[in-house]
Amino acid sequence: VQLQASGGGLVQAGGSLRLSCAASGSIFRATMGWYRQASGKQRELVADITRGGSTTYADSVKGRFTISRDNAKNTVYLQMNSLKPEDTAVYYCNARSVIYQYDYWGRGTQVTVSS
Repeated sequence: VQLQASGGGLVQAGGSLRLSCAASGSIFRATMGWYRQASGKQRELVADITRGGSTTYADSVKGRFTISRDNAKNTVYLQMNSLKPEDTAVYYCNARSVIYQYDYWGRGTQVTVSS
Protein backbone atom coordinates (compact mmCIF):
# COMPACT_ATOMS: atom_id res chain seq x y z
CA VAL A 1 0.00 0.00 0.00
CA GLN A 2 1.29 3.43 -0.92
CA LEU A 3 -0.03 6.73 0.35
CA GLN A 4 0.42 9.67 -1.99
CA ALA A 5 0.00 13.09 -0.40
CA SER A 6 -0.38 16.34 -2.27
CA GLY A 7 -1.48 19.93 -1.74
CA GLY A 8 1.27 21.38 0.39
CA GLY A 9 2.90 24.70 -0.37
CA LEU A 10 3.62 28.21 0.75
CA VAL A 11 0.79 30.41 1.98
CA GLN A 12 0.48 33.63 3.93
CA ALA A 13 -0.92 33.65 7.44
CA GLY A 14 -4.68 33.59 7.35
CA GLY A 15 -4.73 31.68 4.11
CA SER A 16 -5.96 28.18 3.29
CA LEU A 17 -4.61 24.97 1.86
CA ARG A 18 -6.17 21.61 1.16
CA LEU A 19 -4.14 18.44 1.51
CA SER A 20 -5.11 15.20 -0.17
CA CYS A 21 -3.84 11.68 0.39
CA ALA A 22 -4.77 8.80 -1.86
CA ALA A 23 -4.06 5.21 -0.90
CA SER A 24 -3.26 2.66 -3.56
CA GLY A 25 -4.18 -0.85 -2.56
CA SER A 26 -6.52 -2.12 0.09
CA ILE A 27 -6.82 -0.26 3.38
CA PHE A 28 -9.80 -2.13 4.73
CA ARG A 29 -11.37 -0.39 7.70
CA ALA A 30 -8.45 1.97 8.13
CA THR A 31 -8.41 4.98 10.33
CA MET A 32 -6.79 7.66 8.21
CA GLY A 33 -5.10 10.72 9.51
CA TRP A 34 -2.65 13.53 9.19
CA TYR A 35 0.37 14.11 11.36
CA ARG A 36 2.91 16.88 11.22
CA GLN A 37 6.46 17.44 12.26
CA ALA A 38 7.93 20.88 12.63
CA SER A 39 11.66 21.40 12.55
CA GLY A 40 13.21 20.25 15.80
CA LYS A 41 9.96 18.88 17.17
CA GLN A 42 8.33 15.49 17.47
CA ARG A 43 5.71 14.28 15.06
CA GLU A 44 2.22 15.01 16.33
CA LEU A 45 -1.30 14.08 15.40
CA VAL A 46 -3.18 16.81 13.56
CA ALA A 47 -6.43 14.98 12.88
CA ASP A 48 -7.73 11.54 12.09
CA ILE A 49 -10.97 10.00 10.89
CA THR A 50 -12.36 6.51 11.14
CA ARG A 51 -14.04 4.73 8.27
CA GLY A 52 -17.34 5.56 9.92
CA GLY A 53 -16.52 9.25 10.03
CA SER A 54 -15.59 9.81 13.68
CA THR A 55 -12.95 12.51 13.94
CA THR A 56 -10.23 13.58 16.33
CA TYR A 57 -8.40 16.90 16.22
CA ALA A 58 -5.43 18.38 17.97
CA ASP A 59 -6.52 21.27 20.19
CA SER A 60 -4.29 23.63 18.21
CA VAL A 61 -6.25 23.10 14.99
CA LYS A 62 -9.82 22.74 16.24
CA GLY A 63 -12.13 25.15 14.46
CA ARG A 64 -9.60 25.79 11.70
CA PHE A 65 -8.91 22.41 10.12
CA THR A 66 -11.40 19.87 8.81
CA ILE A 67 -10.60 16.27 7.97
CA SER A 68 -12.78 14.25 5.61
CA ARG A 69 -12.53 11.09 3.59
CA ASP A 70 -13.93 9.43 0.51
CA ASN A 71 -14.00 5.71 1.21
CA ALA A 72 -14.76 4.82 -2.39
CA LYS A 73 -11.57 6.57 -3.45
CA ASN A 74 -9.47 5.55 -0.42
CA THR A 75 -8.67 9.23 -0.04
CA VAL A 76 -8.44 11.50 2.96
CA TYR A 77 -8.46 15.29 2.88
CA LEU A 78 -7.38 18.01 5.25
CA GLN A 79 -8.86 21.45 4.71
CA MET A 80 -6.73 23.97 6.54
CA ASN A 81 -8.11 27.46 7.06
CA SER A 82 -6.86 30.46 9.01
CA LEU A 83 -3.34 29.13 8.79
CA LYS A 84 -0.75 30.38 11.24
CA PRO A 85 3.05 30.42 11.06
CA GLU A 86 3.09 27.76 13.78
CA ASP A 87 1.31 25.40 11.39
CA THR A 88 4.50 25.27 9.34
CA ALA A 89 5.64 21.66 9.22
CA VAL A 90 5.97 18.59 7.08
CA TYR A 91 2.57 16.92 6.99
CA TYR A 92 2.33 13.14 6.78
CA CYS A 93 -0.59 10.97 5.80
CA ASN A 94 -1.27 7.80 7.77
CA ALA A 95 -3.53 4.80 7.42
CA ARG A 96 -3.73 2.30 10.24
CA SER A 97 -5.78 -0.54 11.63
CA VAL A 98 -5.25 -2.17 14.98
CA ILE A 99 -7.54 -5.07 14.10
CA TYR A 100 -5.86 -5.81 10.80
CA GLN A 101 -2.42 -4.85 12.10
CA TYR A 102 -1.13 -2.35 9.62
CA ASP A 103 0.28 1.15 9.85
CA TYR A 104 1.17 2.88 6.60
CA TRP A 105 2.82 6.24 6.12
CA GLY A 106 3.09 8.47 3.13
CA ARG A 107 5.92 10.76 2.25
CA GLY A 108 5.50 14.14 3.79
CA THR A 109 4.34 17.28 2.12
CA GLN A 110 5.72 20.62 3.22
CA VAL A 111 3.37 23.32 4.45
CA THR A 112 4.93 26.72 5.05
CA VAL A 113 2.95 29.62 6.46
CA SER A 114 4.58 33.01 6.24
CA SER A 115 3.79 35.81 8.65
